[in-house]
Amino acid sequence: MKQMEVTIMGQSYLLGCPEGGEAALQKAVGRVDKEMCAIRDAGRIKARERIAVLAALNLAYSLTESTANAAAGDATDATTGDARGVSADGAIPDLETLMKRLDEALVQDGQLL
Repeated sequence: MKQMEVTIMGQSYLLGCPEGGEAALQKAVGRVDKEMCAIRDAGRIKARERIAVLAALNLAYSLTESTANAAAGDATDATTGDARGVSADGAIPDLETLMKRLDEALVQDGQLL
């Protein structure tokens, strides 16, 4: 297994990577870095661990939605004719919308600790 040094939110990490998986790992690191930086830059959360957890939740939610939409395929609701997971205008929810929904759901996060 190959090791790669990557940077996420300004912090360096040494990660194991299977041979030939370098591009996929770099892409994943880029997504995580972008998500964590967006949460940090929003200014509401400062703790690195909380930022990491929220980024993981955002990415997992996005992946779950993508998987659910793919599983549904182009199936439509028999009663409305609307495609599942797609808004009335045919747009798939973007990452910003998903982040806002998660932020709203986690608004009480600060009260948990």
